[in-house]
Amino acid sequence: MAKLRPENLAQQLKQGLAPVYLVSGDESLIVQEACDHIRHAAKKMGFGERELYHSEANFDWHHLQQNLNSLSLFSEKTFTEVRVGNGKIDDTAASVISEYCAHANEDTLLLLVLPKIDKRKQNQSWYKAVEQCGHTITVWPVGPEQLPRWLDQRLKHAGLQADSAAIDILCTKIEGNLLAAVQEIEKLKLLDKKVIDAETMANAVMDSARYSVFNLVDRALAGDSRAAVRSLHGLQGEGLAPLTILWALTREVKSLLAIREAMTNGESFELAARKAGVWENRKALIRGAANRLKLAHLQMLLRNIALTDRTIKGMSAGDEWNLLLDIVLNLAGVHTIDTKTQKLQLA
Repeated sequence: MAKLRPENLAQQLKQGLAPVYLVSGDESLIVQEACDHIRHAAKKMGFGERELYHSEANFDWHHLQQNLNSLSLFSEKTFTEVRVGNGKIDDTAASVISEYCAHANEDTLLLLVLPKIDKRKQNQSWYKAVEQCGHTITVWPVGPEQLPRWLDQRLKHAGLQADSAAIDILCTKIEGNLLAAVQEIEKLKLLDKKVIDAETMANAVMDSARYSVFNLVDRALAGDSRAAVRSLHGLQGEGLAPLTILWALTREVKSLLAIREAMTNGESFELAARKAGVWENRKALIRGAANRLKLAHLQMLLRNIALTDRTIKGMSAGDEWNLLLDIVLNLAGVHTIDTKTQKLQLA
């Protein structure tokens, strides 16, 4: 069959379902929406039985193969979703996927969800088998150049029209966060105005443009030190209690430390993230931070957090905002203090 763009998927699904769909990419919002379209269409077409698998280090692809080849006791159509979080398709997995594509039937539907697939993998036999049997949907990142057009399309889909100045304001406020963009568009729909000009847009997003603790943490996790520092200064200017910021940073550092320790002991990221309670839409962000930050670095960060906690509570001398700045920068990957000096400070 053919490769599909995410924006064309809904139209294709109206024409009928293919036996297999492969959705790949690192833009979690668009990947999730594409999968939702497929799930909805499958349910509408009578695929009442749904099976969900997470492919991890010890995943049994032969067990999946047996389930794909067996019909339900009630002869229901079966929709099987396999999320390959680590993106690894070994020889066994490739064989199972190729075998399914060669003998697919109308009572089974397979959805494969993977991170970005490079050109080398796209030339492998299992990927070619998927292309011949079903559809591949590749989700590309929405960069700064594409963001205005993407926002314009989302606004029109929501029944809204916005001029270029208004879209520029929205671009500035969301800073590339597509989920935040969708949330802002939902708020704009509540204004009961079909045409959004620059003034309306500025007034509508003003409250959401205020710095939040969660934005601060996400920017640091993404390695965007400048944006993270702006958020911290914004929170300080708003008079937010340092302990509230420290709580949010502590939660993320502890979660990252648990994931990094598990990965060091041979666990897959998917399993470690699930144990740590990481939400699906945050996995790409956490995965990047876990790969970037070393175990020793995270352990030192946790000690810095303990020092900052004592400082905030008056049990240790120092400036809590400077200490918070060091934590934020180090979480973003900027080493502000050499290891020897840091150890002396913590001692």
